[in-house]
Amino acid sequence: MAKLKSKPCDRCNNLVDLRYRIQYESDGDWVMVCPGCWSQVSQDNPHYRYGGTWKAKKKSPAKNQAQS
Repeated sequence: MAKLKSKPCDRCNNLVDLRYRIQYESDGDWVMVCPGCWSQVSQDNPHYRYGGTWKAKKKSPAKNQAQS
C-alpha cells in the first residue's frame, strides 16, 4: 500500500495529510496549518483569512527500479 506524502503543520509541527493555507496574525504572513491549529486560530479572529486546502497525495513508486 502506498504511503501519503504528509507534511508538517507550520504551528505545531505535527505531520498531517491535510493543511489549510491561512493568515491569522496582523503581519499577514501565510502559513499552512493542520485542522487542529486551524480551529484554534480561526475562531473570533479579525485577522483570519482562508487561502486554500492542501491534501496529501500518494507517493508514486520509484521511477528508477533496478533491472535484472
